[in-house]
Amino acid sequence: MALTAPNVLTLFRVATAPLLVYLLLHTGPVAAALAAAVFLLATLSDYFDGYLARSYGTATTLGKFLDPLADKLIVAAALIMLAGEPTLQRVPAWLVVVIVWRELMVTGLRAVAAGEGVVIGASDLGKYKMVLQAIAIQGLLVRYTYFGVNFFAAGMFVLWIATAVSLWSGVDYYVRTIAVLTAKEAVRPAAEARFDKLRSAG
Repeated sequence: MALTAPNVLTLFRVATAPLLVYLLLHTGPVAAALAAAVFLLATLSDYFDGYLARSYGTATTLGKFLDPLADKLIVAAALIMLAGEPTLQRVPAWLVVVIVWRELMVTGLRAVAAGEGVVIGASDLGKYKMVLQAIAIQGLLVRYTYFGVNFFAAGMFVLWIATAVSLWSGVDYYVRTIAVLTAKEAVRPAAEARFDKLRSAG
């Protein structure tokens, strides 16, 4: 494993998921504030690992796989726990199913592409989706009303928008991936024919 600085930050983000789950097992303003702080740290680490990878050219194939996987893990952990809250302020379970289903489908498609030697990075839509999800979950984790702002209601509003963008970006990722794989399949017979010709000539 290439333990570059961006990859270390990504692994840190993965490690915050169990801590977030533990904090969300508790109720009250203190637990909510701590959970929100942990999620904020995870979000910041996502920004900095991307910044370091781009600025210093330390992006790796491993990082391209781990980074979106870490994002999906922390988002799924937070939303699943919020859907199971024993209060009236909870995220609808069906909405969480839709979001997690989209993430699993994209991850599976990414694995299929990787099996063909193709690595497809996140699109701008995918990045917008992640930003919106981060903002929404941050509000949902704060939960309570501060300075006249109902953070849970605000978080739910942004989450609806994030879900729409998430589904849109999922369709976009599917179309792009299928296009790349189809193009690769189209050139494979010609490449194999040239190889066979060279081998027979040799």
